[in-house]
Amino acid sequence: MYDYIIGQVKRVTPEYIVVEQQQIGWCLHTPNPFAFQITDSFQQVFIHMYVREDSHLLFGFKTIEQRELFRKLIQVSGIGPKGALAILASGNPAQVISAIEGEDEAFLIKFPGVGKKTARQMILDLKGKLGNLVNEINIMIPSKEDELPLFGVNPNQHQLEEAILALGALGYSEKELSKIKPQLEENDSLTTTETYMKHALQLLLTLK
Repeated sequence: MYDYIIGQVKRVTPEYIVVEQQQIGWCLHTPNPFAFQITDSFQQVFIHMYVREDSHLLFGFKTIEQRELFRKLIQVSGIGPKGALAILASGNPAQVISAIEGEDEAFLIKFPGVGKKTARQMILDLKGKLGNLVNEINIMIPSKEDELPLFGVNPNQHQLEEAILALGALGYSEKELSKIKPQLEENDSLTTTETYMKHALQLLLTLK
């Protein structure tokens, strides 16, 4: 029904953003809400509408590749919208596609809620069926240096706490987050919630 919405981001929370368009505030659940900035400028957000008997939810994505991979993931048995958002939270569909095409179960089970059974199901259901996504996305896995832009010094504790809350909303446990928090606090190159989240996700993928 919906392809995208163009509006102003008025609110950013650990689980969703609110985009105002023609005096209507649209609540959009998104993989990394802090990738969006509250601003008066207009932003395009790609939309997926998820309908169940008890709820109608809108999911928003910064790129069409994110949205199309989300649609593929929720077709896999054992993966719901929340699980698909957690997988996409790293902001790199190319990594997920590469792992599926390469049958890399060890990489897939590092995502919250994905065990060996679900990882195998992802590979079984999606390998060789991602079609246009494989052709449109460069599936070379980037290095950490490529993924994590460097910012200035003076890390912001409030931004760090926002990132921790967002990661908890994605399904990561307090135990997992407590293991990586000291490393985040010591990293002076991180200054925004988004960069804290990106770096935290890289650290979380090395825990298992």
